Amino acid sequence: MMILELFNLSEKVAIVTGGGRGLGARIAEAYAEAGANVVVCSRDFPACQEMSEKLKTYGVESLAFECDVTNKEQVENVVNNTFGRFGRIDILVNNSGATWAAPIEDMSYDAWKKVMDVNITGTFLMSQAVGKVMIEQNSGKIINITSIAGFGGTPPYMQATGYNTSKGAVMTFTKDLAVKWGQYNINVNAIAPGFFPTKMSKGLIEKGKETILSRIPMNRLGKDSDIQGVAVFLASSASDYITGDIVTVDGGTHA
Repeated sequence: MMILELFNLSEKVAIVTGGGRGLGARIAEAYAEAGANVVVCSRDFPACQEMSEKLKTYGVESLAFECDVTNKEQVENVVNNTFGRFGRIDILVNNSGATWAAPIEDMSYDAWKKVMDVNITGTFLMSQAVGKVMIEQNSGKIINITSIAGFGGTPPYMQATGYNTSKGAVMTFTKDLAVKWGQYNINVNAIAPGFFPTKMSKGLIEKGKETILSRIPMNRLGKDSDIQGVAVFLASSASDYITGDIVTVDGGTHA
């Protein structure tokens, strides 16, 4: 096998949740460029439709769906329609996420529940539905988007304990699922990004960019290609012997 063929995603079928914008959109684009047919879904259906049309310019097929990942029926609709169209699902990226900025002593129960429902329950529901297809076909790659905030306590300027907690839970979910589903030739890994300029992180970066950069050895924020390369690697044959891992993409902050 030629080395670059290890990263070729031609004819693969990928679902990217939260794929209409932000890191999800960048990952979806990378998969399309690598040859995969890509399904994007989120609560923002117009954004997904727009992204789906853009993905088709890479010469691949693409579908867009409205989907609240906390809604089991909507999740199953995405999975059933994807399988009905393509007959297989090779890659799932659980990227949809939510956060809420508030000191823990002031955070409402509803805010806490929203973050947990989207980040944890949504990841579970999508993985469960897609996993049934992957178990049947005896192959698949599941990639969960977590965060370096999930490794432990964060500085006081990051008042997002619910988010941090949920991302730590996703890391444990990733590892346990990798152990359980390795027998079905399903790889389950996670990407833990550091600071990337996205809609979710915009306010925090604007407020504390100098402090944030001082904690990043490479002294810069993440850029699109930083996340795209890792996402393609974990979705491709190049990572066939890697499972249960958390790939940290943070410019060295964790070090």
